[in-house]
Amino acid sequence: MGQRALPLPAPRLGRAVKTAGAQPAVSGVVLLLPDGEADSHRRPSPLSYALQLPLARTLARAGQEDGLAAHVVRYRCRGWNATDAQLAADAEWAVEEVVRRYGDIPVCLAGHGMGGRAALRAGGHPAVNSVLAMAPWLPEDPSVEPVKHLLGRRVLLVHGTNDAHSDPELSFRLAERAKKTNRDTCRFEVHSDGHALRQHRSEVVALATDFVQGSLFGRAYARPVADALAAPPPLGLRMPLAAGFGRSLRA
Repeated sequence: MGQRALPLPAPRLGRAVKTAGAQPAVSGVVLLLPDGEADSHRRPSPLSYALQLPLARTLARAGQEDGLAAHVVRYRCRGWNATDAQLAADAEWAVEEVVRRYGDIPVCLAGHGMGGRAALRAGGHPAVNSVLAMAPWLPEDPSVEPVKHLLGRRVLLVHGTNDAHSDPELSFRLAERAKKTNRDTCRFEVHSDGHALRQHRSEVVALATDFVQGSLFGRAYARPVADALAAPPPLGLRMPLAAGFGRSLRA
C-alpha cells in the first residue's frame, strides 16, 4: 500500500510585530512572505520565517506613526508544488485574514525568493495596493507567470546581480512584461550581491522601507524610486541600487 499523505496544517499569520510605545489604529499592513522551495510538502522552514523578522521589525518601527502592522506569514508547507501554487494560495489566504481582522485597509505583499513569486502571483487581490519581490524565484519560462492582474498596484522587484539561486534575468523579463501592462512597475539591481541580499543589506532594507511607506501611506518616494517608476524600460527596470541608499532617503 502507498504511503498516505498527511493533511497540511492551516496557514497562519505570525503575531503582529510590535514596537515600543502606544500603538495607533492599524491603517496599513505589510505581509512578509518567506522563501520556500519549488517542490516540497515538508513543513515550512523555521529559519526562513526567522529571517524575515528583522525586516518586519524595521518596517513596523518606521511605519509606527502611520499605523503599520507587519506580519510574517507561516505557510502550510515549504513548496510551491507546480500548479498547486501553494505558497501563493497561502498569501491570498493571509490577505483575506488581514481584511477579516483589520477591515478595508491597504496591504503590501513583500516576499523573498519563492515568497517573491508568491507576492507577485497573489498581488491581484483587491486589498493589495503594492508588491515587493526581493530576489524572486521564477520558472525558466517566466511568461507562464501572469502579470495583468498587477494593474493598479505599485510593483518593485529587487535582485542581486550575482544571485546563483534565482536568475536575475528572469525577474527582468517578468518586470519587462509587467511594465507593459502596469506602468507603476520598477526593478532595482544590487550589483555583486547574491540571493540573500546580505552584502548590501542596509540599502535593501532602506529601499523596502521607503517603498512600503510610500505605497501604503502616500509618502513621497525617495528620488531613485520615483525615477525608476517613471522611467521607460529598460532604464527603470535595471536601476542600480546605489551604495549608501537610505542614509538620506528624501534628501
